[in-house]
Amino acid sequence: MAGFRRRRGDIVYQGPGITVGSYRYDTPDGGTMTREVVHAHQGSVVVLPYTGTQVVLLRQFRAPVDAVIYELPAGKRDVEGEDPAAAARRECIEEAGLDPGRLTLLLTFFNTPGYSDEESWLYLAEDLTPVEANPQGPEELAAEVVELTLDEALGLVASGEIKDAKTIIGLYAVSRRLLA
Repeated sequence: MAGFRRRRGDIVYQGPGITVGSYRYDTPDGGTMTREVVHAHQGSVVVLPYTGTQVVLLRQFRAPVDAVIYELPAGKRDVEGEDPAAAARRECIEEAGLDPGRLTLLLTFFNTPGYSDEESWLYLAEDLTPVEANPQGPEELAAEVVELTLDEALGLVASGEIKDAKTIIGLYAVSRRLLA
């Protein structure tokens, strides 16, 4: 949209995973606005492991919401020079103990464009070979791997039990692909 122009900005926080900037913009009506932006890492990957009959999810504790939630295996693209497909394979192995023989990029999306520039690559993982998982950190060590039919998983979305956006996006994207 024409008319928005960034004038200046300052970094107000820089940590190992994010940087926060505060930016002043000119607006189309001649005014100004200030927006804080969370600049994420190199983005993230989301993996939907599909066995041919079931989807594989995790039940994992998430500190920001202080709850155990259903979610797809996912993670930061935090290995220098690693392409998104390699990161997706790594996360699927680490978190679900499944090595995908085939990865298909379904789509990319911005996670929360109202305040962050993080972009995610969503992959469908098929031809899965069980391998030893390699969980990273206390949340992944305590995570439970759950297999559900796609209909069961979509039912959990409809009932409000699955609230994680990347998981909802992934389940709807794969259901559209499989039912097309």
